Amino acid sequence: MLGKFPFLAILLALALPGCTAISALQDASEPLAIYELATPAARPAAGPRRGAELVVAEPMASGALATDRIMIRPQPLQVEYLPGARWADPAPEMLQTMILRHLSETGAFGSVARRPVGTTGDYAVLTELTDFQAETGADMAGATVRLRLVARLVDDRDARVIAARTFAVTRDAASTEVGAVVAAFDAAGAVLLGDLARWLLAEIG
Repeated sequence: MLGKFPFLAILLALALPGCTAISALQDASEPLAIYELATPAARPAAGPRRGAELVVAEPMASGALATDRIMIRPQPLQVEYLPGARWADPAPEMLQTMILRHLSETGAFGSVARRPVGTTGDYAVLTELTDFQAETGADMAGATVRLRLVARLVDDRDARVIAARTFAVTRDAASTEVGAVVAAFDAAGAVLLGDLARWLLAEIG
């Protein structure tokens, strides 16, 4: 029948791609869930206040981790990301902000600052983020969040490494639902920050 109405066939051919484009736009307009990990309250440091000035560099990370997407590994060598959810900032930037806030709240240092180009202090905290992901089992019933941070305390005047330590924390999530996975990230992050702060206070004190 369309052979008798070539003009109608042309209109249908033009309309179909348009429908596809509209559908794609509708999918893109679905709300994206944004998550931010809380910075745990720091217990005020015991003893006299240290006058040291501390600068915190953004953690180094691989390309798979240096993103605002929430990584999940269904297998050891496979990388995927939770759909429809993002961190508020790329993971290294978010972690740097959390470290800054937590160390500042201890009240133990003269100042704690983010490291932009050219900024120096008495000490620098240099870190590398090697794990920041959830890992699932074969049954996909739950997930384990794994955080691993390699930290170095450096004399910022002569670049001498004073101390180094690796911090590793795991927390289980009840399911692979986004809310449960993010809650496990939040719990693991709180432990990681507390361990890092106590280590730095001991080394500098």
